[in-house]
Amino acid sequence: MNKQKNMLSRGYLVVFVLFILGTSVGYRLVSLQLTQGEKYRGLAEKRSIKNVEVLPVRGNIYAKDGSLLATSVSKYSIHFDAVTVSESVFQEHLSALSDSLSILLGSSSNYYTKMLRNARSKGSRYQLIARRLSYPQYQRIRQFPMFRLGGVRGGFIVERQFIRDLPLGKMAERTIGYEQRNPNGTYVKVGLEGAYGVPLRGQSGRQLRQRIANGQWKPLTNDYQQEPVDGLDVWTTIDTNLQDVAHHALLGALEEYEAEHGSVLVMETKTGAVRAIANLGRTKNNTYFERLNYAVGEAHEPGSTFKLFALMAALEDKVIDTTTMVDTEKGKLTFYGKYHVRDSKRGGYGVIPVSQVFERSSNTGIVKLIHENYKENPAQFTDRLLAMGLDKPLGLAISGEGTPKIPHPKDADWDGLDLPWMAFGYGVSLTPLQTLSYYNAIANNGELVSPRFVSSVRSLDGKLVKSFPKKVLNPAICSSETRSKLHKLMEGVVKNKWGTAHNIYDKKLSIAGKTGTCQVDYTTDNVQYISSFVGYFPVENPTYSCIVVVHKPNKKIGYYGNVVAAPVFKKIAEAVIHNIPDESTIELHKIAALTHQNQIPNSTELLNSERMPDVRGWTAMEAVAVLENLGVSVTLKGKGKVLRQSQKPGMQLKKNQTVTLTLT
Repeated sequence: MNKQKNMLSRGYLVVFVLFILGTSVGYRLVSLQLTQGEKYRGLAEKRSIKNVEVLPVRGNIYAKDGSLLATSVSKYSIHFDAVTVSESVFQEHLSALSDSLSILLGSSSNYYTKMLRNARSKGSRYQLIARRLSYPQYQRIRQFPMFRLGGVRGGFIVERQFIRDLPLGKMAERTIGYEQRNPNGTYVKVGLEGAYGVPLRGQSGRQLRQRIANGQWKPLTNDYQQEPVDGLDVWTTIDTNLQDVAHHALLGALEEYEAEHGSVLVMETKTGAVRAIANLGRTKNNTYFERLNYAVGEAHEPGSTFKLFALMAALEDKVIDTTTMVDTEKGKLTFYGKYHVRDSKRGGYGVIPVSQVFERSSNTGIVKLIHENYKENPAQFTDRLLAMGLDKPLGLAISGEGTPKIPHPKDADWDGLDLPWMAFGYGVSLTPLQTLSYYNAIANNGELVSPRFVSSVRSLDGKLVKSFPKKVLNPAICSSETRSKLHKLMEGVVKNKWGTAHNIYDKKLSIAGKTGTCQVDYTTDNVQYISSFVGYFPVENPTYSCIVVVHKPNKKIGYYGNVVAAPVFKKIAEAVIHNIPDESTIELHKIAALTHQNQIPNSTELLNSERMPDVRGWTAMEAVAVLENLGVSVTLKGKGKVLRQSQKPGMQLKKNQTVTLTLT
């Protein structure tokens, strides 16, 4: 009996203790709910919902003619929420959905069936179906069975991303560049994308997203807490037609001469607007692509193209003239008994004037001129170069401009070889764009202008936000007298039969410039070369300047600048000049007064006639002016005066008829 009472007492005690504990827990829960509920609900919400940054649509980059160079293309990632879909809906549409996904995405229907069933069994709320779908693909997939029921009933989740696309492919890729955001909020900036990243980026928005399984987040709604503001558009100076010509002309030379890499730049003379830029490097598979921006960033010894600046200094100091005679010393000079300067022609060129020293690109001639006139005061020579600004970067918006180098007697490492070596382009460093800018100044009446890659920044509707006009860096790098002499010398490099670039001479194509063949790796047993040509055209009214630089061509095939680089320049010039419109005009009432090979009949008689006139010997403008006023369409072939006409003189003309004129 006592034993039974003891057990009962213990049971009451246990019940009492449990009651006290339960009451305490209940009291604590009620207390938390009433006094600190808001706090903990807020913490839970913060852990399950967050306000995330939504990047805006990046602005476009346009070419001069409005062609897209870089744009943001919408890409869509599709996910599946296997929890919100009812069992009946899942079973009803599973097979049809798998078949549709197979047709669109390529894998087997069975593959997608297993994927969806696996997601269903695991309770996955964010199963990846496909990445980077195009807009048409997205439009198709959202109409698939089950998915067409929407986000809740069909488990359809879509996320849009913006991928940067380059419509021109690899052309000018390094100049267009990219901008990459680091986790700490800083940016890696390359090319135009990096230089103009701030206006292109726009302003980020904010959107609420909900935490789901596996630490993933999905949009809570399709609305934004703060709407993102799209970026502005950047309009460049690039001409897509010229870019295409320059790219393929350079590519052809690199492939033909099996070169390591190369670059081409085409600049508008008066404004500094860069119309084309190509940078191609060789891959392990011996193909070429836009690897680095060599034209902007690669400073190297220019070789003979630097002779222009050496002569400019000597002419400005009036220590020589173009008629000064120079003994090229049988093609060899020796310094300190062991350092040699040689001409490419064995035996040299004899005694020749300064003009031919430049046109023939005599190393011994230019070195002798500079050394003899400045050896007592080398600072005078280098100071003249510095006064031109050759030691200063161009100050480009694009990052990565190579640093120019012009040695000076005050430098700690200056020695007796620096002066003679500088004369023919060794010991100094310039980028292709820096070299081109100073040659361009000669074409531009001595005015040095900053190269421009961008003309304006505009809003989406085309409204001007900011313009980038011509910027003058130096109004005159030399006197007009010196400039005129150098202009004549560069014309002679191509035009004169002894000129190093006479191989690209064409009487219909006036070019002025300078060849360069620079040794690299010359301290090793495997000397390589840099082949270059820089100049401008047409000579009479320079419109464009251009530089072609090819690094390390196969020496067994060819390596001289006139052989490797100059023909590329000519191809570009030919393409450009044929597209430069004639600036001459003709007034109809003056046609009768014009004289030429075939006297033009009275204009009134011509315009009242219905028969084909004889336009042979007329200029193209004269012929077009008359024929178009007769209601005839005109097609021109060639340049110059009319040599042949497709319709014989006196033949009856019909309205809207096309006449082809072949020009000399």
